[in-house]
Amino acid sequence: MSKVLIVSDSHGLTNELKMLRERHMNEVDLMIHCGDSEMMPDDEVMNGYLTVKGNCDFGSYPLETTTEIAGRKFFVTHGHKYSVKSSLMNLQYKAAEVGADIACFGHSHILGAEVIGDTLFLNPGSIRMPRGRLEKTYVVLELLNDKINMTVYDISGRELKDLAFEFALPTR
Repeated sequence: MSKVLIVSDSHGLTNELKMLRERHMNEVDLMIHCGDSEMMPDDEVMNGYLTVKGNCDFGSYPLETTTEIAGRKFFVTHGHKYSVKSSLMNLQYKAAEVGADIACFGHSHILGAEVIGDTLFLNPGSIRMPRGRLEKTYVVLELLNDKINMTVYDISGRELKDLAFEFALPTR
């Protein structure tokens, strides 16, 4: 069993990213930032985060990346190059192309998770300027053999229990 923290769209926040790292670093195996950190890649606050470049970012972040953990392949992008504000179709094609089990993205600042085909598409919302809800959110995924448990937290670390969800996604 592995755990992955996913955050996005922090837009210049530094103390909050440090706090998330300190709060969860002993319980998660991977921390992902889906872009628009507005921090340079060598900034200390980004240490420990697998990060991609958002439309508000500068520096040498990759536009997208893949990684594997607990037998699950993650595709990480900010989402602006895939027009995620209007449709997940382009992102769905890319996720299929790279064989992703989980596609993580941001850009819209809207918390959401859904399974399309055999892929979980996940937007953790924004810890700076959420849209669609008041809570500034991030997500922790628990990767199990036959399922993925999603826990949603607000920036203070409070678990939003009504948003927890279990996805039946066996490892391939």
